[in-house]
Order: sequence, then structure tokens, then C-alpha cells
Amino acid sequence: MPKLPSVLLVDDDSTTNYLNTMLLTRLGVAEQLLVAENGREALDLLARSCTPMSPSCPALILLDVNMPVMNGIEFLEAYQHLSFAQRQVMVVVLLTTSVNPRDLARVQLLPVASTLTKPLTEAKVNALLLEHFPTA
Repeated sequence: MPKLPSVLLVDDDSTTNYLNTMLLTRLGVAEQLLVAENGREALDLLARSCTPMSPSCPALILLDVNMPVMNGIEFLEAYQHLSFAQRQVMVVVLLTTSVNPRDLARVQLLPVASTLTKPLTEAKVNALLLEHFPTA
């Protein structure tokens, strides 16, 4: 399976980022792995890397909900204001331990392709790729 050009991990937990980076690297999922520790960092990274026709723009964003500075829901609310062309090339998947019904209800109104519970596993990655990137 060809690699995605870029994947962005957004999580404030450095251990989670390390483990997810190791898993995605071992599976050969992406040419480039980007990491942001909160929603604000992720938006700044998208502003820098998602210029027209840029291969560094993430095809997949794995987003945590509970983070300081800007949480996942606040990120998604701001993400909606990106241009349609930018959003069209990205798939946002929530990767969280939060099962708070209020959070899940809010997320359903936002641009999220799917929700996965932590931890990320090889089976979850493979299912995610098949569902959202069947030709990749």
C-alpha cells in the first residue's frame, strides 16, 4: 500500500505521541509524521504546511479531545474556517479516551470522519486506512 504523504498527530501526551509515531513508522503509513501538542500548534502547523499543492499538508489528522491551550473540539471549530480546498484533502479522526456524552454530541456537529478510542493499534490503523484511504 502506498504511503500517505503526511500524518499529523495532535496530542498533549508525549508518551502517546511517541508510541503512535513508532507504530505508524513501523507500519510505513506516511512519508512524513508531524506532531502538535495542542490544537493551536496544530492550526499553526497547518497554516505553514498546507500551501496550495503542498505534499506536506496532512492527509490524516489524529486528534485528541482533552488538551491544554486549545482542545480538540476548539481545534475542530477553528478548522471549519479553513478553506474548503484545504479541508478537502484532510481526514480528521478523533483518537481519544474521552467517552463523555457531551463531548461526543458536540463532535457529531463538527468535521470529523470517525472516532477511535485509545490506544491506537495496528488493527485500528489498518481499518482506518481501508475506510478513508482505500486507494492509497
